[in-house]
Amino acid sequence: MHANDNETKPVTNKWFFSLYIGFFAGLFWGGLKIVQHYFHFTSLSPAFLIEPFYRHSYLMTWQGTLLGWGAYILFSIAAAILYTLLLAKAKGPWYGLGYGLVWWAVLYLFIGPLTSMMDRITLLGWNTILTDCSLFLLWGLFIGYSISFEFTDERIREPFDNKRNQPTPH
Repeated sequence: MHANDNETKPVTNKWFFSLYIGFFAGLFWGGLKIVQHYFHFTSLSPAFLIEPFYRHSYLMTWQGTLLGWGAYILFSIAAAILYTLLLAKAKGPWYGLGYGLVWWAVLYLFIGPLTSMMDRITLLGWNTILTDCSLFLLWGLFIGYSISFEFTDERIREPFDNKRNQPTPH
């Protein structure tokens, strides 16, 4: 029995939490997208999500890059809310990895080429495909595992040391 069993655990507001996770997912992984583009690991602009709405020359400026980063943050917030609706109770990291892969496939195979957000995948090049797919896998893992960990309470499965009031080392 845990020392805090008589206390009730504060309930996390799942909508605020998903906004929080989505914001930081977009901030961190969108920032990494900028770094990837700067070092030419990918040919897609960091603002690729808003490519259909702005001139490409503007999106290649620092203002366009910041606007694209903001779009990536908003996209991540929406994706985190959707994950919360569909998979908040899913346990483990695999659902998050799959979620990121599904988003990559939807954007790079369907929506991107149809909206002129990007060229068809056969024209992108292996560096871009692998770099961006890896980014989306990690992005999905971050969103999925963060949300699932919070709402499935994986921490209670850890053995607990009452003397030190902390989980026991394995």
